[in-house]
Amino acid sequence: MTPATTDHEILTWEAFGAGVLELARLVRDDGFAPSIVLAIARGGLAPAGAVAYALGVKNCCVINVEYYTDVDERLEVPVILPPALNLVDLTNARVLVVDDVADTGETLLLVADQVRRHVADVRTAVLYEKPRSAVRCDYVWRRTTRWIDFPWSASSDVARIPDDR
Repeated sequence: MTPATTDHEILTWEAFGAGVLELARLVRDDGFAPSIVLAIARGGLAPAGAVAYALGVKNCCVINVEYYTDVDERLEVPVILPPALNLVDLTNARVLVVDDVADTGETLLLVADQVRRHVADVRTAVLYEKPRSAVRCDYVWRRTTRWIDFPWSASSDVARIPDDR
């Protein structure tokens, strides 16, 4: 399971594997068969790739959104960063938008609204959803009020390289 401290929930790589498999099962058991998995970078890259593998979806794409600037610090509104996703490539697709967490939900809301008018169907999937999220995701592995330390962003195994140039 996922170890927790009082204010942080720590997701291990092992729990991440179990979480993405459960997320993929929720999608499959709902009868949704995405033709494209859309990752929200950066946090959604690992979950989206793993969910795509679990569902057997080979068509994956990425949209870059900046919102968080530090632990529980964010911009006023999320901003889509270049390179821009070519929405024409999504025409009539069944898209599964994947991110690591729906905290405020503003990032998922922005992305879903951007692609919705171009696709046949859009659904959202996250490892974690918080009660304050503006979006109720279609597929959620866990719900929490804590800050989550993800292994790809908080782990000493994948820590930021010091700028010692």
